[in-house]
Amino acid sequence: MLSQAVQDYLKAIYKLQGNKPVSTTELAKELNVSGASVTGMLKRLSTMGLVSYNSYHGAKLTPAGEKVALETIRFHRLLELYLKEKLNYPLDKVHEEACRLEHFISEEFIERVNQILGDPKFDPHGHPIPTKEGKIESFDELPLSEAEIGKNYTISHLDDDNPELLGYLESLGILPDTKIELIEKSPFYGPISLKLLKSQKIHTIGYEVAKRIFLRNTN
Repeated sequence: MLSQAVQDYLKAIYKLQGNKPVSTTELAKELNVSGASVTGMLKRLSTMGLVSYNSYHGAKLTPAGEKVALETIRFHRLLELYLKEKLNYPLDKVHEEACRLEHFISEEFIERVNQILGDPKFDPHGHPIPTKEGKIESFDELPLSEAEIGKNYTISHLDDDNPELLGYLESLGILPDTKIELIEKSPFYGPISLKLLKSQKIHTIGYEVAKRIFLRNTN
């Protein structure tokens, strides 16, 4: 069984890499560790065949490393949803709790969780849950800050790295799968007003907050 540190590194590289290798500086900032610690771990992960690492070009997951990263993400997101739906955790608490639990449960346990939840496709923040086979859904979306006035959208996901913000958005009912209409955008990165179509409530939020709310076009 791989250590918690190894799983955390692989998950962080997966989050950051996109189409390019991840630098030591980026990874150190993401994990809040020193650059020297990152360099040492990347060399170890390279020896294990989980990462392709070059000190000048950064690190990228190998197929084996990506498989482990997606499995860890699957465990994490299923746990988040279980905590939210079955144990009534508030949205701003599920990420931290799932981070603590994800390293200490078996594949059998998480598959039972998956069955209880009905083989869900998304976690409570709206992020896609990888399948058992390591497949993950992707779809077109855009931040609320770039949406068009007068157009209807469905909230696809919320950034989950700020618990205080998640708690605030949940209190407003601004959650994944909520249908909205963008009704006003102030110029020069000013506030943005949106209407929740089900409740007809109107909320005005700041531009920086709007950058953390992602939308897909409503069918």
